[in-house]
Amino acid sequence: MKYLYLLIDGLTLAGPLVLSFDRRVAFFRRWKYLFPSIGLMMAIFVPWDMVFTHMGVWGFNPQYLSGYQIFNLPIEEVLFFVVVPYACVFIYDCLNSYIKNDVLSRIWRPIGMMLAIALIGIGVWKFSQLYTSITFISTGVFLLFNVLNRTAWFSRFLLAYFVSVVPFCLVNGLLTGSWIEDQIVWYNSDHIINVRIGTIPIEDVIYSLLMLGLTVCFLEYFTKKGGKLR
Repeated sequence: MKYLYLLIDGLTLAGPLVLSFDRRVAFFRRWKYLFPSIGLMMAIFVPWDMVFTHMGVWGFNPQYLSGYQIFNLPIEEVLFFVVVPYACVFIYDCLNSYIKNDVLSRIWRPIGMMLAIALIGIGVWKFSQLYTSITFISTGVFLLFNVLNRTAWFSRFLLAYFVSVVPFCLVNGLLTGSWIEDQIVWYNSDHIINVRIGTIPIEDVIYSLLMLGLTVCFLEYFTKKGGKLR
């Protein structure tokens, strides 16, 4: 089915976009900070995606694509870096609005530290497997920085990330699953450790932690800077 990946992008965005105008969350008011944040994240992740696509670390089934590309990436893949962060940051803002207690305040630093050490260790161990090593080491360093820096919003981000894993896996499961004749997105087994959640490489879950974490990092920076200017 042509346009299937584009349809998945659209369905991922639809709910959070409509609910962005909820009076209590009023997520649309964050757009002026959110979209530059997504843009900065994309400046890192889109070139990364292009390089890995060129190297054959992963690829895309043209049977389910519109045929439009930006360099070597399907337009649907580029839109993925807009709609998924939008939806997940929407979850972050909803949790901040509806859950006033900082649920992970006492445990997020040891959790973050243990996860950072584990990711960096596995990344070094599996250094020859590109997706695993680059994703795990980069995410581990990102976590370590925020733990040592005692980043004020990071405990709330981790809660939102853990919640967002469920919808993220639903979307990614559609892209990597066997519910259609061939996968929409495929991975070269030489570059991953082949540990999967269903059909989803474990690297994708860690990749999303870094992608969303950087987006929220930029968002909180711009929000703080904007608040000072008012």
